Amino acid sequence: MFKTPSLTLLLAIAASLAAPAALAQVAKVNGTVIPQSRSDVMLKEVTAQQGRPDSPELRAAIKLELINREVMVQEAIKMGLNKNPEVSAQLDLARQSVLVGAFLNETARRHVPTEESLKKAYERFKDSPAANEFRARHILVATEADAKEIITRLKAGADFAKVAAEKSIDEGTKAQGGDLNWSPPTRYVRPFAEALARLKKGEMTETPVQTNFGWHVIQLDDVRPLSFDAIKPQLQQVVQRENVQKVIDDLRAKAKVE
Repeated sequence: MFKTPSLTLLLAIAASLAAPAALAQVAKVNGTVIPQSRSDVMLKEVTAQQGRPDSPELRAAIKLELINREVMVQEAIKMGLNKNPEVSAQLDLARQSVLVGAFLNETARRHVPTEESLKKAYERFKDSPAANEFRARHILVATEADAKEIITRLKAGADFAKVAAEKSIDEGTKAQGGDLNWSPPTRYVRPFAEALARLKKGEMTETPVQTNFGWHVIQLDDVRPLSFDAIKPQLQQVVQRENVQKVIDDLRAKAKVE
């Protein structure tokens, strides 16, 4: 029913083998308590990763899974597997991974970006292509040959909007002359976004751009920086990562490494 346990669950299981009986428990197997906290960890992980709703049936399934695991863990210890160097190393890594994750989460919580730091970050990034939004239009066709033919026509002076209305297979934009309106590059698939970012205002792609939708001829009509409010969520992620990285760098600088 369940996949191989994650490092989080491995640590939760290993750390709670000797949990005192006074704690809330799911079950007791050969005198060893399975604490409720272990069930809570698994429930949280299953609902988050698999999108399953909490229910009495799910809790019963988790209880059965934990009992099965406890039986196997006890037998593994009887077999001396806990003394195997590789197994010991895996348990050490599991413990380390959980503590590192907890440290990162707590450090991020303690170093929430200030409004001032976000505005400074905006000044740093506002001139990058990723911080712009583009007013572009495109002509989408099924083959590279069709796209090359259209580029030849456009270079000869054909009107982009008229060719788009005539040739584009993008039913959502062809009636508007291929107009995609104002959009950030993140709205587009990667090859399209990269080609768009290389264009200057008024330019058209010299060669067809292939995506999973087909072959595109792209024209950039205009470009403008995104507002601070528009990219504030992304700035928060960037600045928070920088804050956490600074803490890590400071700790490493102070550490005695031999």
